[in-house]
Amino acid sequence: MRIPFVLALLAATLGAADYPETTIRNGEIQAKILLPDPARGYYRGTRFDWSGVIASLQYKGHEYFGQWFEKYDPKLHDAIMGPVEEFRSADGGLGYAAAKVGETFVRIGVGTVRKPQEDQFQPFRTYDIVNGGKWAVSKGADRVEFTHTLTDGEGYAYVYRKVVSLTKGAPQLVIDHSLKNTGKKEIDTSVYDHNFFVIDGMPTGPDSSVTFPFELHAERELKGVAETRGGTVRYNRELAKGESVFTELQGFGNQAFDYDIRIENRKAGAGVHIVGDHPLEKVVYWSIRTTTCPEPYIHLNIPPGQEQRWRITYDFYTLK
Repeated sequence: MRIPFVLALLAATLGAADYPETTIRNGEIQAKILLPDPARGYYRGTRFDWSGVIASLQYKGHEYFGQWFEKYDPKLHDAIMGPVEEFRSADGGLGYAAAKVGETFVRIGVGTVRKPQEDQFQPFRTYDIVNGGKWAVSKGADRVEFTHTLTDGEGYAYVYRKVVSLTKGAPQLVIDHSLKNTGKKEIDTSVYDHNFFVIDGMPTGPDSSVTFPFELHAERELKGVAETRGGTVRYNRELAKGESVFTELQGFGNQAFDYDIRIENRKAGAGVHIVGDHPLEKVVYWSIRTTTCPEPYIHLNIPPGQEQRWRITYDFYTLK
């Protein structure tokens, strides 16, 4: 059997270095989780939360995640895999607008970073980490718990927990989150899951579809490459290397039941059903030839001393 390019590249990359990792299983699913580490971690960028990076998830012979990019650098902003998350406040990071050049602001799940000379926040820039906080990891046979504790000198502080677990006897992965504000300043932020799916390494094209429970309206012109039909994004042809589809999607309401997404590849014969327990704030959609990525946002507002929790559930299945 021919190994798809991205999966072969992943095997070569992971085999070339000793990255902290663990594997969880429940009899249905096997998943390889990469662990946060400021010195040896696979991902050390400043865009995405360092916890819960899934290098591989296999169910009934199908692979759902993997390396979708060609260039790897541990500090590259998108050298990451799986259903990874980014926290984005109105100005980019907590305290960014108030910070002067050389001062610091906060990236949740990363730490305190230094603000350089720039006109505005650059989401794809890798900032210098001044204080990475403290990571604690607890590993089990079918779950991994991450805790990130940070205290920033400008009044921001938090305890962020994420538990990645497999449901007993079911092809289901659950990501539970909690964010407790232990500082003096309010935490007002959005958080989204990028969902870098690479089902069996198949190219994005007519066999790929992403479905929502509401009528979709694309904010940008899809140029005939893709289109929305009812609640589904479909492709009219395979994406070429270097080609992308990018738009914000409208049509959802203010109820949590709209956070309901199905990603399928008919040629692979595999799909995944994603359900969140918070209302959608925004939906961004991005795909290239090697990955298909719905990006659902939710909003969090956490006063000092308060805590907020949220859950995302992934059910994996096969197609006839």
